[in-house]
Amino acid sequence: MKRWINRSFRGGLYRSRNGVILGVIRGIAEYFDFSVFWARAIAVMLLIFSGFWPVTGLYFLAALIMKPAPVLRIDSDDAGDFYDSYVHSRSRAVDRLKRRYDHVEQRIRRMEDAVTSRDYDWKTRFDA
Repeated sequence: MKRWINRSFRGGLYRSRNGVILGVIRGIAEYFDFSVFWARAIAVMLLIFSGFWPVTGLYFLAALIMKPAPVLRIDSDDAGDFYDSYVHSRSRAVDRLKRRYDHVEQRIRRMEDAVTSRDYDWKTRFDA
């Protein structure tokens, strides 16, 4: 039952990266804390009894709709937001990373300017 706790933390239904065909059945089984064997058995029975095309079409539709599982575990809300933004719009996520990098670079430049200025040099000589 620990999966129910992780499910609310993970925030959604994902395709498994360890699945046989696109990871849809394994992702659904992990989400509902169900045995993968029985989930696949039910899927095969549905395939046999309802016909090939409806189940196959729904399977590939689910594969298109479901997001792939994160490679790294999501530990914070910021990481979850970034993962969701990356999955939905990679260019937006890259722009977000560039803005963050530029902000860090500006802070480093300000620190370097303060440390390498003549005033800093005089202050360290007289205060030491």
